[in-house]
Amino acid sequence: MYLTPHFEETRTEVLHQLIRERPLVTLGDDGLSANHIPFELDSAPAPLGTLRCHVARANPVWRDYSQDTESLIIFHGPQVYISPSWYETKKQSGEVVPTYNYAVVHAYGALRIVDDRAWLRGLVTRLTARFESASAAPWQVSDAPEDFIDRQLAAIVGIEIAITKIEGKWKASQNRPAQDRAGVIAALDNALDADSLAMARLIKAGSTPS
Repeated sequence: MYLTPHFEETRTEVLHQLIRERPLVTLGDDGLSANHIPFELDSAPAPLGTLRCHVARANPVWRDYSQDTESLIIFHGPQVYISPSWYETKKQSGEVVPTYNYAVVHAYGALRIVDDRAWLRGLVTRLTARFESASAAPWQVSDAPEDFIDRQLAAIVGIEIAITKIEGKWKASQNRPAQDRAGVIAALDNALDADSLAMARLIKAGSTPS
């Protein structure tokens, strides 16, 4: 990933905040393969942590990976187009161009395959609790019949990735003067879509996710 000092984010705790359900990208026998999978992040072992997920047993990703090649896991945060018309500088000199703001984390590590029913049940239970936490009546794994859950667990395989390298890029108008950032924030706040509002918050916070 191309990084410049303006936009590079190196704080592990900040990068960990962005890691949620995003693509798993691996290099297999047939070349690059992208799979979109919800991940669990464990901050241990320090300093970079461990990623865990599960895939369908029929998904070749858990068989077609190379032990000699690290996987790249990409987590995208908000991403929005930035119009030069939002800059105060446009009125002053006209020397402005469009750009695109975004936040992204790249994590690297080797895949370890886990085919263990108890491990898988623990993982899906934790993932379910996390994603159901905002619900007024959260669904739980235990709500389904036990024999049904057993059949579902038999149809999946776990993947664990100890992170060996992590890098982040927070492109959030840090290179623009304050008056231009103010114009971008105002425009994004008025847009009202989720990514625009999230990017406005990043710019207000000096590019650090809240």
